[in-house]
This record gives sequence, C-alpha cells and structure tokens, in this order.
Amino acid sequence: MLNLNTLDASHYRDAMSRFAAAVHVVTTDGAAGRRGVTVSAACSVSDSPPTLLVCLNRNNAQNMLFDENGVFVLNTLGAAHQPLAVAFSGKDHLTQDERFAIAAWESHHTGAPVLADALASFECRIVEAKDVATHRILIGEVMAIRTRDDLSPLV
Repeated sequence: MLNLNTLDASHYRDAMSRFAAAVHVVTTDGAAGRRGVTVSAACSVSDSPPTLLVCLNRNNAQNMLFDENGVFVLNTLGAAHQPLAVAFSGKDHLTQDERFAIAAWESHHTGAPVLADALASFECRIVEAKDVATHRILIGEVMAIRTRDDLSPLV
C-alpha cells in the first residue's frame, strides 16, 4: 500500500527491486577513458530511428565519461553473466581494468567495448542527455546491433 506520508528512497528502491528487468552492462571508451557499469534502467525509445535510453547515477562523477566520450554500448547479459553483473555493479570494489579483465570485449563501430558473448549489444552515439533527480538519462541513437539466440536473459 502506498503511503505518501512515509514514502522515502529506501521504500521506493525496495519496491523497485521486485520489478523484473533485463540486466545490462553499459560501456564507453574514448578520449575521456573507459568505463562500464551494471544497469537495469534502460529501454527502447523508438524504432525509427532506432533509439534507446540508459539511466546512470549522477552521484558517481566517473559516469560523466559516457557524456564526454559521446558513445556507449548497452550489452544485454545472459543468465551466465551474473558474476559479470556483480563485478560491474561496484559491490566488489574492482577497478575498471579488473572489471573488464573478467570477460572478452571487442571494439566495433563506436569504439566502446562490446561484450563478445552478450545476448544483445546496441552500439549508440549520444544524441541527448538530461538530468532527472539523482540520474542522468542518456538517449542514444543505435548505430549497430549484434544479437545471439543461444542464451537465456539475466533478469
């Protein structure tokens, strides 16, 4: 039951943890440097042109690397990628180099890291960014897509 008098961030996060969503590692690379983070806040915006959005926490200044590089890849994880999702979540306090060393990565159209065995990878160039509350919404035009059919998604 929603009670606006007692609603706070922890209640909201707890309720949202019950919301089924695909798990992704969003990556970037370029002049500003390489970065990757685990996200579930991502969705399609349009299919013409193919566009999607990703939400990144603004409390981590390193997430500005995405804006500065102007590109990102949304790598959709399979069930077997759970250790990778944990590594890129920051819970294990791994460096970016340690995180990327856990899996095989490729570089294609945007130069941002593409997970070699991702369920799906969407290479994007940032066309718009907007701050909303604690997060920055990156809207990316999809430049290339790669998919696999032999994996179950990580939800």
